[in-house]
Amino acid sequence: MGKSKTTKFKRPQFNAEGLPVNAVKDEDEDENYGESCPAAELLEKLQSPSADVREFACASISRVVQQSHTIPGFLQRDAVRRLGPMLLDSSVAVRETATGALRNLSACGGQEVCEDMVKHDVMTPLTVLLRECCSGFEISVVPMEDKRNPVEHVANEAVNLLWNLCESNTQAVSIFNKAGLLDVVVQCLEKYPHNVELAISAAHCLHTVTEDNPELLCSINTTVLGALENVLLSSQESMAHTLLRALTAGILWNIKSSLPAAHQAQILNTVVATLSQCLDIDAGAIIPRLRQAEEDRYLNTGAGVENETSKDFPVDEMGEEGEEPNPKINGNSKAVNIDYDVSDLLPRVREELREATALLTAQQTSLEIIVNMCCSDDPSDDEWEESSSSDESELGPDSLCDGVSSLMSPLCLSAEVHGALITHCIPQKVIKKTEFPSPEAIKICHPNPAWKCLIKRLERVQTRALTCLHSILSTMDVESLGGVTALQEAALHLSSLVFGESEIPNDAEFLEAVTSALRSLLQTIASKNIPQCMTPQQLLSLSEAASRCDVVSVRVNAVAILGITGSILAREKDTAETIQLIGNALLQIASKDTDLVVNGEALDALFDVFADGDEAEMAAKNIQLLPALKALQPVFKAKIRKEGRGKYAPQQLCVLDNVKTNLRRFISYLEKVVKK
Repeated sequence: MGKSKTTKFKRPQFNAEGLPVNAVKDEDEDENYGESCPAAELLEKLQSPSADVREFACASISRVVQQSHTIPGFLQRDAVRRLGPMLLDSSVAVRETATGALRNLSACGGQEVCEDMVKHDVMTPLTVLLRECCSGFEISVVPMEDKRNPVEHVANEAVNLLWNLCESNTQAVSIFNKAGLLDVVVQCLEKYPHNVELAISAAHCLHTVTEDNPELLCSINTTVLGALENVLLSSQESMAHTLLRALTAGILWNIKSSLPAAHQAQILNTVVATLSQCLDIDAGAIIPRLRQAEEDRYLNTGAGVENETSKDFPVDEMGEEGEEPNPKINGNSKAVNIDYDVSDLLPRVREELREATALLTAQQTSLEIIVNMCCSDDPSDDEWEESSSSDESELGPDSLCDGVSSLMSPLCLSAEVHGALITHCIPQKVIKKTEFPSPEAIKICHPNPAWKCLIKRLERVQTRALTCLHSILSTMDVESLGGVTALQEAALHLSSLVFGESEIPNDAEFLEAVTSALRSLLQTIASKNIPQCMTPQQLLSLSEAASRCDVVSVRVNAVAILGITGSILAREKDTAETIQLIGNALLQIASKDTDLVVNGEALDALFDVFADGDEAEMAAKNIQLLPALKALQPVFKAKIRKEGRGKYAPQQLCVLDNVKTNLRRFISYLEKVVKK
């Protein structure tokens, strides 16, 4: 029922060992923490006069809270209030472990725990700690080159905690603004030449707090811009630095309105060039080389990969790390996609794996930034809903399709963004990334538990690329996309992704991404009367597969695809039989699907398919469309009345009301057709 605006991406949190928030480590189970939570004993040890005991307590808390069922026990005993002062302990080791404990607590406890932390004023000691760390950067002495800088390590934990809090709590962002923490985090970012781990943490944090934060923009000065530009133009070739540059590109995009007018075009071009260079890297070729390098290194040092214990790397949980929840819908009907990043949390002994993870995170981030670029200039979230609220007296049978027809024209995209994306061949590079992950990379990662987690990351890059392609197709005209031939090749490519195997893939995230891209592509093709490359039978099988998916947006996309295909067939000859198949499928969805939005989309598609044309009229009679819609009309109205209020957003209800009105008028139109 209209083009949905592709949304900006968010991620849930990981704890300090790289576990998803719902993971429970096998090692913890082996240590028999059992059902009893040692919260009281460990929190009591925080008051010990011995720094070693306090450090042990903080480290133990950090470990125990990775089991989500232990968190309530800590919260009931005021863990946040008691851990907060430990951030400013006289012992640097205690500061580090306390910050790590709070970081894990915020990660494993999620939004509710983060809100509790902010409520208990953890931001005050955290702010002081960050300022002290930054003031101590220059005076901190590291005795040996291979020794870590303890102050910078504390800062890294603190920045990650700050990142978690700001991503989960708007009050934390407000405190970030008022406390002037921008300059502090930028100082951490500037450590990139020798401490890329800290710089990446800072970049992640800045990427979060600069998004939709106009209050912060007044703090963007030449010093901040200079630091960001230095990172963006840095020449280090590691994958970690590639990730750092991608995140910095995202920060600059978020603060684009604060950029000097004279340099906006130049900086924008550099941002897109950075994303383009990141997408140029062939992960399918890099990953096997990195894996081989790891094996060679272990052979040369006399150790073996198999000797690495699970304490070095949470292999089982990381292997399942890609099992993300389905996209959530917020109050504005925008999908909030979940993302994970643990590249800074992998043990240093696995430097090649860290590099591979950083590369895939960088490419995923780059694709998400491009999505945000394409949707930032959308005229509205609900373009069709606005056009549907026009005067009913102006709406006749032919104009029932007006709302959908308007969707086939490109959305607004600024000339500067459009030009930069085309100059750096972003559409072609995005299409390349939509290909299935390299079989060679999959083969080499699969046998090794630690590397197996990359398979999910490879798949996620593909789904993000499909989502990105959807945004690009929605915002660019045919010529910008390479012309008719390029679109037909893209259609064949998407067709191969969906129908290349014996069965249509059933992964919900993949289906959502590929159906969104396919929908946008078919809309573009239809608007230019370009011959389609997929058969109606293929699209019907896709619709059938999508109908079994729990994700509403997948079912909506499938219905829209059927509507587009049917409306095109209605203008051709000898298509009545296929139109009947499509009509019957849409009627089934309109009456049987459990979601009102999908019901409405199916009715909307029926209006498009049967609005005009001899073939459509013949098909409508054969499937008894008029009596079917008459029978459906009171049921649909009753469902809106009973289920609509409270379950659906105001914008969705507006659309459903329009569909209800259009249904009444479409029935009147069909009655006139029958009388002819």
